[in-house]
Amino acid sequence: MTVTPLSAVVLDNRFARELPEMAIARPAEPAPDPRLLVLDEALAAELGLDAAWLRSPEGLGLLVGTTVPAGATPVAQAYSGHQFGGFSPRLGDGRALLLGELVDADGHVRDLHLKGSGRTPFARGGDGLAAVGPMLREYIVSNAMHALGIPTTRSLAVVATGRTVYRETALPGAVLARVAASHLRVGSFQYARVTGDADLLRRLADHAIARHHPQAAPADQPYLALLEAVIAAQASLIARWMLVGFVHGVMNTDNMTISGETIDYGPCAFLEAFDPATVYSSIDHGGRYAYGNQPVVAEWNLARLAEAMLPLLHDDEDEAVALASRALGGFRPQYQAAWSAGMRAKLGLPDGADQAVVAPLVDELLALLQAGHVDHTSFFRTLADAGRGDPGPVRRLFADPAAIDEWVARWRPLEPDADAMDRVNPLYIPRNHLVEEALSAATDGDLAPLEELLRAVTEPYEERPGLERYAAAAPPDFGAYRTFCGT
Repeated sequence: MTVTPLSAVVLDNRFARELPEMAIARPAEPAPDPRLLVLDEALAAELGLDAAWLRSPEGLGLLVGTTVPAGATPVAQAYSGHQFGGFSPRLGDGRALLLGELVDADGHVRDLHLKGSGRTPFARGGDGLAAVGPMLREYIVSNAMHALGIPTTRSLAVVATGRTVYRETALPGAVLARVAASHLRVGSFQYARVTGDADLLRRLADHAIARHHPQAAPADQPYLALLEAVIAAQASLIARWMLVGFVHGVMNTDNMTISGETIDYGPCAFLEAFDPATVYSSIDHGGRYAYGNQPVVAEWNLARLAEAMLPLLHDDEDEAVALASRALGGFRPQYQAAWSAGMRAKLGLPDGADQAVVAPLVDELLALLQAGHVDHTSFFRTLADAGRGDPGPVRRLFADPAAIDEWVARWRPLEPDADAMDRVNPLYIPRNHLVEEALSAATDGDLAPLEELLRAVTEPYEERPGLERYAAAAPPDFGAYRTFCGT
């Protein structure tokens, strides 16, 4: 079912209604000359929104927040956060607005949210705006993550505002319209806890249970069950990141969702040469959020969630700490199980494969990839050729092919399923040099490279003629890659 007039769009304000202490009503700033750059028409259909209407002046008004249906209450959400380990008790949406909640075609409640819509009371001196490049980066990467089957917030549209944004240089401004299961974060619970309002903390937990983890409601200890559900969701999510070589870049506690979706694609990137120490973010000087640190950081963030929830777990603090510790103890085995199952699939091996054989084989392989500076995505995709009896493509990735020859000779007798490997090892990812090429062109008004890149990464497993450059590693002269958060 589609809608055309604005009056037919129903945006609930449940978050603001149930948690008014965490919501500040705020209108979006005017967009002088809104122009649609990209629109996910399939996502629009899921939300019951007519793509043709979204392209109209009224539809564009919704996408930049200047025209909202009657009864809608756009709000900036409050949350705290540990940023690179340092705690900020009051962060919140400095340049974002929750327009409200939609019910999609499957009956699921989903947030419609904006980035770059202007300053809010949480802006802390920032301009509240966003540039075209970073908003299109989120559009590209979130689309790719969705196509890879990884839980993620979705990008509905990017609209150029006609406003100039000043960063290192003057840049064209834009607003991203984002869709999420919700925008509840670990930082949301930290904010509720730091207020000292026990009722607010309880209402927030009840809201999270109803919105994301209803199976926790009938449990003997529903808030403990909520904590355990978030831990399980994040263990699965981070394992999936690691398996495809995704580097989030800024895993602050305000960037970890309660739903288990990936959120806030700032200085993110995909791994090129395999190296656990890989850092792309220009502000991560100590490597806190390096690729290989992501599981450890996730566990640390979840410990901060547990701390915030202690008053809900038990009236006795020692008992609450004991319950939280036991729940947190589940993260590592759950993460390891998810990662190991995913790695077996990448290698074409069944779930029943002897782990005593597979585990050392995997450890040795990762050491070989790191020592040889081998492209992560290319290796696993071409390994399927070796599984079919043609080791040539994978051997060409190594300066010393003898190293991988011996490994393949021990892997082949396990009878890997090469076709199954092609179904889980992507051929096309948002390679960093191609993302930069597309963003640079789009900033100058040329959307063709962006559209071609999206065509590749939104069908990542199916090889198609004419897309060879989208499967190739970065050229040698691309250099050391650095990403920026865009604020």
